[in-house]
This record gives sequence, structure tokens and C-alpha cells, in this order.
Amino acid sequence: MYKAKYSCDLHTHTNRSDGNDTCRELVDNAAESGVKILALTDHDIIAPATIETDGGVTGLTDYAKSRGVALLPGIEFSCDTAVDDVHIIALGCDYSHPFFEREYQNSILSKIDGYKKLCRLLTRDGIAIDWSKDVLLDGHRAEKSVQRKHIFEAMAEKGYAREWSDAKILINKTEKYSVRREKPDPLEVIINIHKAGGVSILAHPFLIRDTALWEGKPTPRAQYIDHLIRAGLDGIEVSYPYDKVSYDGDLTPEQIEDEARRLYADRLPILSGGSDYHNEGKKGSGNPRMLGERGVDTAYFMSTPLLRKLLPG
Repeated sequence: MYKAKYSCDLHTHTNRSDGNDTCRELVDNAAESGVKILALTDHDIIAPATIETDGGVTGLTDYAKSRGVALLPGIEFSCDTAVDDVHIIALGCDYSHPFFEREYQNSILSKIDGYKKLCRLLTRDGIAIDWSKDVLLDGHRAEKSVQRKHIFEAMAEKGYAREWSDAKILINKTEKYSVRREKPDPLEVIINIHKAGGVSILAHPFLIRDTALWEGKPTPRAQYIDHLIRAGLDGIEVSYPYDKVSYDGDLTPEQIEDEARRLYADRLPILSGGSDYHNEGKKGSGNPRMLGERGVDTAYFMSTPLLRKLLPG
């Protein structure tokens, strides 16, 4: 049986966005793999308060506690219309703050418009991805639940790419497929996370291209991140499975972690980590991300005040 390397996994997904586990399955799989502290960070959508269990409707955090897991509800925001892979994780927020519902509704509209256009462009080039059949799965997936990764998965399932991550690299490197959906400003996201009492963590920073854009001008990735830090960013993800995603650089995950620690250990109060688990194994991926393969250990979590305060009472 698989056992997690890290006891705290602060970046995971369910089928409420682009993962493949239900919330209950995520908790059960975390418990069985030895993860003790788990952040549920679906894209742009608040974690549910309750889930269905064998005993009826149960509080999600209560169910997790019964399985020996401290669950931290969170959100992963896709930010910055002009720059890919700027994702900011929110943890510990009052999710009744109106900002979260507003951005959820905005994200639904922008995703539907942008991803339909991408499917049309791909199909025009012989990569036949049908919105209704391949993305909405003949009505089994709601439009409001569609994520860009669902298009990558469809490309892999139909043989246009070996894995979903290869499909993403193909899309990202092909300028005519650069369909920009409207995303929130990362500075606005950080400000509103703080207004809601939470902490903000930049996910997978090395997926941001070496040269990004800031206010329309080419900007090195390090300077781009500096802008976020000045805006109040609380943390950065240093432990991440870059070898299993669309990262196309030549550094190993361990080398990236060393570099991120060198750059940010003295500048940010949180050095986070997570698997970005989606349970792609359910769809036959040969290289799925596993719970707790990247993350932080319990000692670090408990010794970091901004993390420790996130634990449920």
C-alpha cells in the first residue's frame, strides 16, 4: 500500500473542479496513505461544508477528523489573464466573504467562453475535441464545472497526447491556442484573502515562465513574484511534483525546492508544499500525482504560526 512521504499535503483537488476523487474519497485516501493534515484546494470554488456518508449527511471536517485527518478548506485561484499558471491558494478564510462567490461566478462565465473557443481552434487543426461529447461527457459534466485540464485529458484520451501534461505543453507552446479567459488580478486576490482573514500561498512558482508579463511589460519570473510579495503574499510552494506536470525546464523537483528555499526562506513566513493531487490514476495515467509525495512535515507545520492557526478547533 502506498505511504505518503509527507504528513501534510497542502494542495489537493476533488471532482468539484478537475480532480477525480469525491471529497469523501480524498479524505479516505489521505487517511489510508498516512496524510495527517490535508488542504482541499479546488479551483475557484469553496469546499463544501457537508458530505454524504454511510451515516447520512456529515460535516466535512468532522468526517475527516473521524478518519484521523485535520482538513483545511481552501481555494486555488487561477489569476492573471496575461500570464499562465499564476495560482494563489487561499487557506483559513471566512468563505462567506462576498469576494469568493463573486469570483466563482466570474470564473464560470470566463471558462465556458474561453474553453469553447479553444475546442473550436483545436478541432479546426484536426485535434477533434467536441465540447459536448468530449468535455461535457454527453451531459455527465456540468458546464460550470469545466476546467482547462478537462480539455487536456480529452486530448490524451483520444490519442492526441501521451499524457494530459503533454497536451498542456502543446497548448502552451502554440501561440494560436493562446485563448485568454478573464482571470482576477493576483494583487486583488491577495488583498481579499487577507480581508477574509486567510493566508495566501503562491502555488508551483516555477510553472510561471522565466519571462512573464507585468503591466504589459516582459518581466523575469523572480521580479513578478517580488510584486506579489510586496502586495502581502504569505507563502510560496517549494515542494511540488514538477516532474509530473507541464514543467518543461531542466531542474529536478529537489533542485527547484533548494532554489526556492534559497530565494524565499528569509522573505516569506510560509514555505509550503503539496502534491497537487488529482488522482489521475483513475483515468489510467501512467505517472499520477500521489497524496503526500510532496508537502511539509508536521513539525514544520506546527512550528509555523500562520499554518498552525489554520487547524480546526
